Amino acid sequence: QGYQGMVDGGDNIVEVSWESVSSILQVGGTVIGSARCKSFRTREGRLQAACNLVQRGITNLCVIGGDGSLTGANLFREEWSGLLEELAQKGKIDAEAVKKYAYLNIVGMVGSIDNDFCGTDMTIGTDSALHRIIEVVDAIMTTAQSHQRTFVLEVMGRHCGYLALVSALACGADWVFIPEYPPEEGWEDTMCVKLSENRARKKRLNIIIVAEGAIDCHNKPITSEKVKDLVVQRLGFDTRVTILGHVQRGGTPSAFDRILASRMGVEAVLALLEATPDTPACVVSLSGNQAVRLPLMECVQMTQEVQKAMDEGRFLEAVRLRGRSFENNLNTYKLLSHKKPDAELPKSNFNVAVLNVGAPAAGMNAAVRAAVRVGMTEGHKIFAVIDGFEGFARGKIKEISWGDVGGWTGQGGSILGTKRTLPAKYLEKIADQMRTNNINALMVIGGFEAYLGLLELSAAREKYDEFCVPMVMVPATVSNNVPGSDFSIGADTALNTITDTCDRIKQSASGTKRRVFIIETMGGYCGYLANMGALAAGADAAYIFEEQFDIRELQANVEHLTEKMKTSIQRGLVLRNENCNENYTTDFIYQLYSEEGKGVFDCRKNVLGHMQQGGAPSPFDRNFGTKISAKAMQWISKKLKETYRKGKVFANTDDSVCLLGMRRRNLVFQPVAELKSETDFVHRIPKEQWWLKLRPLMKILAKYKTSYDVSDSGQLEHVAMLPKEAETGAI
Repeated sequence: QGYQGMVDGGDNIVEVSWESVSSILQVGGTVIGSARCKSFRTREGRLQAACNLVQRGITNLCVIGGDGSLTGANLFREEWSGLLEELAQKGKIDAEAVKKYAYLNIVGMVGSIDNDFCGTDMTIGTDSALHRIIEVVDAIMTTAQSHQRTFVLEVMGRHCGYLALVSALACGADWVFIPEYPPEEGWEDTMCVKLSENRARKKRLNIIIVAEGAIDCHNKPITSEKVKDLVVQRLGFDTRVTILGHVQRGGTPSAFDRILASRMGVEAVLALLEATPDTPACVVSLSGNQAVRLPLMECVQMTQEVQKAMDEGRFLEAVRLRGRSFENNLNTYKLLSHKKPDAELPKSNFNVAVLNVGAPAAGMNAAVRAAVRVGMTEGHKIFAVIDGFEGFARGKIKEISWGDVGGWTGQGGSILGTKRTLPAKYLEKIADQMRTNNINALMVIGGFEAYLGLLELSAAREKYDEFCVPMVMVPATVSNNVPGSDFSIGADTALNTITDTCDRIKQSASGTKRRVFIIETMGGYCGYLANMGALAAGADAAYIFEEQFDIRELQANVEHLTEKMKTSIQRGLVLRNENCNENYTTDFIYQLYSEEGKGVFDCRKNVLGHMQQGGAPSPFDRNFGTKISAKAMQWISKKLKETYRKGKVFANTDDSVCLLGMRRRNLVFQPVAELKSETDFVHRIPKEQWWLKLRPLMKILAKYKTSYDVSDSGQLEHVAMLPKEAETGAI
């Protein structure tokens, strides 16, 4: 029961075994309980807690909680030696114990759905809360659409607008109220004008999102009821309020949260092992895709600074203190939600074409929407190409406007249509289309084929001047096999599908007992989905192409499962990437396990197939797709200005054909020509993949003895206040 259990002692502090944490990966909330603890706020309470810890020889604490819990932990550490001396004086512990347990090490992990802790891009639980909100918004949108209603949704966030802001981005809300960025004076008029304009444009529904702590510029609360009354009085629209409340804290954790929390758990242990009496208490967190350690008190102070700035009405400062990820979200939302009147838009006289290439991936539509709207804001005419390069060659190309992409964010698949066809056999026709439509830049959203396509188009520049224009690729594929990017749009949604399915399968297996499931995932030769799916679902093994395996390993896995069946956890889960080995097929592995497990366990197999490409995009994919695509369009504008000479665009250097990818902590533009050396073209995968470092983690969690490479663990850094111009790639 959190600190309460530490103060009460007794049965509240128990040693855990391997099995006692089995099957809790897919459970929401916390199985060890948590409680707000008044007594820990007093010195007496902390004295009692110290006594309970010393009696059990505990000098390392890992605290998972929000800023309150973490501040408490730090105070406890600072008082530790004083508390021990006092206990010795009262005769509760002996002098030997004071010496032996002289130092307390603590490490924090931030578990808070509000994502309100400075210094970390994503706190544990935020992504799952976004899943809950988006599920509700998607459901409400269908009813609002039918009835032509306006919905005011209130989401959690007393002091932090992160959930409100990201869900507004992820569902394309008409208006959002957050504590850090109160609306300007006269917002009532502006909002009503915006809502009625949208109705006039045939938009049948309006969604307004309100954070529970929303305020106006005089620090007066803006409630969901107040917003509703305003819309009804001024516009007479049929308006409903939905308060999401504690739904947001519940439910099963998303794949992202499971992997994040598993990675953070490892980091926490490493940080404790390396802690000395002189190192400051730290929190482990994620920056981009990189694990980092930050001094706990610096983060807490900065988190309190935000509140102070808000109380004093320094709102721009508050947004900046929230960090780069928050600021990026806000800027992207402002860019995409409000269309400026045509008279105010610049006129660039450039035409930009957008197309999808490869297999469908959830989040492609969010990326197209962002590209179209940012492109229009920059003054370009945007053309949509239907059905990839094949459609391009056939002249399936049309101008697309702001309103055409309304409501696209939450749609799965590819609305523009996508094909795997490469441009090489249509070069002449595509060049014709580019000339006819006067296309000055290309934005390609897709998977490995998109990357190959851009390589082909840039190779054809010698022959065709039409291809001497800026071209950019945004990676979108469930397989996450594009070089130059840690993540691609669609992979998170596919991972959630796999995780959900595995959860259900595990449930069925634990009902029947002694059953092992073998599950085949997609991904081509790339083992990302199998490996990360195994980590998120708590699997016993994952077979992937990148790590060769032989019959001895298969045998070891079977023996491992046989041992496991003797414990109280009588079920097994094995994932296999579709192309991990041409001879050890899913059927082969199934038959091998069935034979070798005779009398101990029985087997079932399951091929997940194309369900991994479908479904509504996850919050991560909507947000990632929106932001990465907006950034790509801004790059196109910059390149167009640079390459415009004597009345025409001419770009023929390598750095005018780029792939925009997430690399560790930043979004970076990389010339596709330079990525060639990093690519295994035969198997269509990058030669080096970051997630292979997480492979031992999965094995350790499945109780295999293996070594974990700690060279990549986070080093202690300081909380940096980013200068204004540091444009980094926080997602």
